[in-house]
Amino acid sequence: MSLKEFRLPDIGEGVAEGEIVSWKVAVGDVVKEEQDFVEIMTDKATVTITVPYDGVISEIRFKEGDVVPVETVIAVIDTEGGAGAAPAASSHKPAAAPTPSPAPSQVQSQPAPAKAAAPAAAPQPASPRVEVAAPALALASPASPGKVLAAPATRKRAREAGVDLAAVPGSGPNGRITSEDLEAFLDGSGAARSVAAQPATTAAPTAAQAAAQAAAPAAASFAPIQIAKASSPELESRVPFRGVRKKIAEAMTRSKFTATHFTVVEDLDVTELVAMRNAVKSEYESEGVKITYLPFIMKAVVAGLRQFPWLNASLDESTQEVVLKNYYNLGIATDTDNGLIVPVIHGVERKSIVQIARELQELASRTRDGKVQPDELRGGTFSITNAGNIGGLFATPIINFPEVAILGVHKIHDAPRVVGGEIRVRKVMYLSVSIDHRIVDGADGVRFLNLIKRCLEDPKKLVLEA
Repeated sequence: MSLKEFRLPDIGEGVAEGEIVSWKVAVGDVVKEEQDFVEIMTDKATVTITVPYDGVISEIRFKEGDVVPVETVIAVIDTEGGAGAAPAASSHKPAAAPTPSPAPSQVQSQPAPAKAAAPAAAPQPASPRVEVAAPALALASPASPGKVLAAPATRKRAREAGVDLAAVPGSGPNGRITSEDLEAFLDGSGAARSVAAQPATTAAPTAAQAAAQAAAPAAASFAPIQIAKASSPELESRVPFRGVRKKIAEAMTRSKFTATHFTVVEDLDVTELVAMRNAVKSEYESEGVKITYLPFIMKAVVAGLRQFPWLNASLDESTQEVVLKNYYNLGIATDTDNGLIVPVIHGVERKSIVQIARELQELASRTRDGKVQPDELRGGTFSITNAGNIGGLFATPIINFPEVAILGVHKIHDAPRVVGGEIRVRKVMYLSVSIDHRIVDGADGVRFLNLIKRCLEDPKKLVLEA
């Protein structure tokens, strides 16, 4: 036996600790080099770490949800196990089947096995129950969470419903659990129905049970009601507060209790912007580029930040200095199945509308797929959160600390406006900017938003201002 300790590696610059989101292996597993090992979440990104060498998992020292300092030993691997350990692991697993507590309790509750032949006779009446119970226990076992294959959206739905995905049979490739599998499980048409049906099939040919039904019909009729209750959803469920959701909570709490927020809201007549965007979007669709309103807004934000640089800054509390940034890296809050992630478009001032649109499209796709790189989540100087495609009139966004401002972008809708003395239907939207009042005065916040308004209401000014 040759045991090697696996230490949590330094995942990125300035990262001191990581949270274990999920293990991809379990103790006793035979693993190969480059196999998925453990998923780690930091305040920068979520990454999957692979196994560094072949062997057998000898020990796992932390559970999912634990926060572990960098360089801490999180697992031990026996590098001399390899293929030779596989039979041992497989021979160990069948031995575990008769050990669950339900089987002995069921056998002990039977009066017949009190005879001397009880050790041989006990498994026979208990075996139908063990066959049902043992797979259920094995499926629900938390010891191998990493082996469950499912898309992020399916995992999120399972968390919301309080379902352990390990208990859901998968119909996809390699046993992958699809959203249809999960829904079938929830409504009882999947595994829940097959398990519930098994007692019914064994009940018919059993004379003892038939006699019991005749003697106590109320008890027999009550059994299906018990099954129905077991498969009905609980009134409450508990989901571990960890991973991305916990990191978001920590960041939002720090921002609200550190930066002194104030918010300015302005409405914009963006009829001309809508016309300009509609005129050019079809031209680039053939190239696979989707022109949205966001690149125009980002260029207008850069124009505003040039005029009001204190909004493109951060406060270095250790030196009591305001750091003014002469570069414009805009973070774009992105809604994903794993929570709100803010990837960064670097050097927006140097890029065209089309370049920004192409980069936004590619970066947003990788962020939603969980493939964004740590470097793409760093270095932001100002953030934009866009809820326009979801709805809502306007909101007061929370600053992405340690930045000092964030812009909220909201839906474009038809509204009456007075134009040239006449009431006309125009395309209107709201923008809201939240600012750290410790760094920026309210008047400058209003002026900043007014400049953005001028650029977006008359898109030609984007050429001049930005």
